[in-house]
Amino acid sequence: MTHNTPLSPRPLRHLSDVHRRVLTAAQLRSHGVTSAELSEQCRPGGPWQLLLPNVVLLHPGPPTSEERLHGALLYAARESAPGVPAQPTAEEPHRPVYAEAMITGLAALTLYGFSATPPLLSLDYVDVLIPRHRRVRSAGYVRVLRTPALPTPKAVAGLPVAPVPRALADAVAELTDAQAVRRLLTEAVRGGHCEPAAVVRELTQAKLLNRPHVVNAVDALLAEGRSIAEDRLYRMVSEHGLPDPVWNVDLRLPGGPHLGGVDAYWPDQAVAVELDTRAPRQGHRQDDDELWSEYARKREHLERLGITVVYITPKKLRDAREQQATVVRTALMASVDRDPAAYVVVLPR
Repeated sequence: MTHNTPLSPRPLRHLSDVHRRVLTAAQLRSHGVTSAELSEQCRPGGPWQLLLPNVVLLHPGPPTSEERLHGALLYAARESAPGVPAQPTAEEPHRPVYAEAMITGLAALTLYGFSATPPLLSLDYVDVLIPRHRRVRSAGYVRVLRTPALPTPKAVAGLPVAPVPRALADAVAELTDAQAVRRLLTEAVRGGHCEPAAVVRELTQAKLLNRPHVVNAVDALLAEGRSIAEDRLYRMVSEHGLPDPVWNVDLRLPGGPHLGGVDAYWPDQAVAVELDTRAPRQGHRQDDDELWSEYARKREHLERLGITVVYITPKKLRDAREQQATVVRTALMASVDRDPAAYVVVLPR
């Protein structure tokens, strides 16, 4: 036997390239490699090396970032099906199904294309999310994180990756640098990866909103999110040919009480648009209920005066802008069939 080439009594051509370079001990046994042969190949200075417990790198050099990620998932995947392959084709070699494991944290954000995260090879750890009941422990460069219920992963570069809000929460949990946290949260929203409310929900569930530097970053995130939502609202009006409203105004009865602020108002049609940018936080559920009650009271009061109020969420402005433009256009057109609205004073806010 020569010691400078990998042992593979059964051909590995059915595996895609990275999956020929990183395999579990069980996978190697299925290809006819005995425990003794495996130990011989992984000896110091040998052609193979143990990348992680029971995960073997089939070359002597340092692992690539792709190999590190693949190895991390093979290590953390459910043992009964570590990297079970799907049916291969000539164009699409075997890609394993990593049971109950996905990349999260900073590595996941880098895979999503975040510029505020380090390159994959410079990360000391690759975070892998698994169910709470699993007994896998952190080892080597793999840090195991647990959750009562796994989210549905996204496929990024052929790997299962936690959704951006969950990956953010897992990354933020390990960061103490306020600027680093703020950069990540801001990029998540500014880059269109997710909405502020989704991030706040994950940070709440992770019990991270008792940390002052995270709370400060969230405040900046919400301000950023509102600014982006307002910009989308301007673009919706412009791109879909709606008449120009007056922007960001307060409504008052003549000589009477303040009725509330709205983001856009069409005086001739008595139609108002308000952005619903509420984001519930831990310990503030009652405040959120009170805010929604305030929204409801304002809407009821305005509609008693004959003013139609359309609430739009930032997510709908991002994902269904044309549909939201249709809703507003319908409200504007319907104004001719309504009784005239009460006269209100419109003031900048």
